Amino acid sequence: MSHQPTKAYKNLEFLNSPAARPIRILCEFEETRQRLLRHGVHNTIVFFGSARTRSSDEARRMVLDAEEAVARGDEDADKLLRRAQIADRMSVYYESARELSARLTEWSTNRTGKHYVISSGAGPGIMEAANRGASEIDGGRSVGLGISLPFEAGNNDYVTRDLSFEFHYFFTRKYWFLYMAKALVIFPGGFGTMDELFETLTLVQTGKIKKKLPIVLFGSDYWGRVINTDAMAEFGTISPDDVNLMHTSDSVDDAFEYLTAELD
Repeated sequence: MSHQPTKAYKNLEFLNSPAARPIRILCEFEETRQRLLRHGVHNTIVFFGSARTRSSDEARRMVLDAEEAVARGDEDADKLLRRAQIADRMSVYYESARELSARLTEWSTNRTGKHYVISSGAGPGIMEAANRGASEIDGGRSVGLGISLPFEAGNNDYVTRDLSFEFHYFFTRKYWFLYMAKALVIFPGGFGTMDELFETLTLVQTGKIKKKLPIVLFGSDYWGRVINTDAMAEFGTISPDDVNLMHTSDSVDDAFEYLTAELD
């Protein structure tokens, strides 16, 4: 009695096996490429930053809730209040990312020539703020290059649905961040943000990225305390010119003027 065997490309057991890892990697390259081409996305402005940054509204609610917990004498209330106060202080970066994204999207939408689409890692925090700002402009679109992680619940709601991706491999995701990027805006962030920043700087410094790629570090108080490129140059681990690979900014106006001048 004859039977119909399963075709290799429909064999989920094989496709999810270690042996098929090169195929899965190729899918993350090619499916992404085809979808971006189909939707006319060729140039992006990438926003990096902490997933932990809260909006001003959310941060204020956290403070109020924590103050009520302190008043009740709840256990760990002081710890909750300190955490809420940090969130409130950092929320300025969420709102700045949101405003800058909106202004860049509006600028790109209304100009002739190249169009630039906001791109983020699709998560919460600064990533959400970037996608959110773009979504608040008529006709505004944004890319979300998400990554499957055990402690994050999918892509944020502000990513344009047809441009929402979920990656398994960090390195394929990084490729798509930088391949289309024509500028980067990097807000205060942790290990992931540092990883993305320093890999980009390495690629620019070594000439692996040959295109012009303006990089904005937003928030001099944070970056000045976390990264000391002057000391690196003084010790000779980077060249003096490498210090100028980044533009530090403390205002949406300054970042917007710098980026639009560099991209125009």
